[in-house]
Amino acid sequence: MTQPLPHTVETLARDLRALGLSTGDTVLLHSSMSSIGFVAGGVQAVVQAFLDVLGEAGTLVVPTHTPDNSDPAHWSNPPVPDAWQPIIRAHGPGFDPERTPSRWMGVLPETVRTWPGSLRSGHPHVSFAALGARALAITAAHPLEGDLGEKSPLGAVYREDGKVLLLGCGYGSNTSLHLAEARQDQPPQTTFGSAVRDPGGTSRWTTWTGLRTDVSDFEALGAAYDATGVPALGLIGNAPSRLMPQRDLVHFATTWMRTHRA
Repeated sequence: MTQPLPHTVETLARDLRALGLSTGDTVLLHSSMSSIGFVAGGVQAVVQAFLDVLGEAGTLVVPTHTPDNSDPAHWSNPPVPDAWQPIIRAHGPGFDPERTPSRWMGVLPETVRTWPGSLRSGHPHVSFAALGARALAITAAHPLEGDLGEKSPLGAVYREDGKVLLLGCGYGSNTSLHLAEARQDQPPQTTFGSAVRDPGGTSRWTTWTGLRTDVSDFEALGAAYDATGVPALGLIGNAPSRLMPQRDLVHFATTWMRTHRA
């Protein structure tokens, strides 16, 4: 039996265009690199395919969150002894957009984060990185209290009339749904904490009140949104993928949550 050929920059670019990604687009990408299959050149080739399709006027955005930079009092997988917690808060090196790697986001976002010219927002817990023409506009402002709301890169992608691409992953990874959560009449809030690196190189522990997210119904919400026929479905390499306009998604999700959440 004939073996399938490897995916390449050119074939992946063709797949992205067939799905509906265009020159000049701003796209927020959530991805599972392993779902694409074998790629000649690996993750570097995948990022290059996006850049080739988007062109100089386009912008690629990825989540570069650092959920491990959080209050150890809430850690459960695994928990840490109570005696460790003040040491962790006091001696962590502190979040730095240029130094701190993302965690549990995958190899593709890390490759974008470290790509020449990439910019990253300054939130110590839920940062985003962007590469391209609108990178500064998307990452420049990201206040602590605006973690996943209007003043975050999610809100910036919305204002840019961007798209969302789920590449080999489901709606549980779709961070734009948090913007819909933030738009609820009384979105639940909770207290967060992270270590932050100051310009002089010292670290300090900081706390803020932000959105308490709930992803438990995101897949059900996504199934309802798929049923509208708006998301474009197709393969990127071997990866089942969805491309959708973020504004339409957020409007749908905001109304869906008001109806389906207590």
